[in-house]
Amino acid sequence: MTKELLIDKTVDYLKNLPDNKVEEVADFTEYLFQKNEEYILNKGIQKLISNSRSFDFLKDDDDLYTLDDLKERYR
Repeated sequence: MTKELLIDKTVDYLKNLPDNKVEEVADFTEYLFQKNEEYILNKGIQKLISNSRSFDFLKDDDDLYTLDDLKERYR
C-alpha cells in the first residue's frame, strides 16, 4: 500500500472515531514524529563525529602505558 493510500485510509478511520480517541491518535502521532526527529538528529550527529578530524592527533601519540605497567591482569 502506498503512503497516500495509508493516509487516506487512516483519515477515514479518524472521521469515525470519537473526539477523545482522535486526540489519542494525534498525541501518538506527535510522539512518533518527535521520536523520528530525534533519530534523524542523532544519526546526523554521529555522522559529523565520525567524519570529524578533531581527535586525529591522538593517533600519532605514543602509548603512555603498556601491559607491563599492569600490577594485576584480569582473567
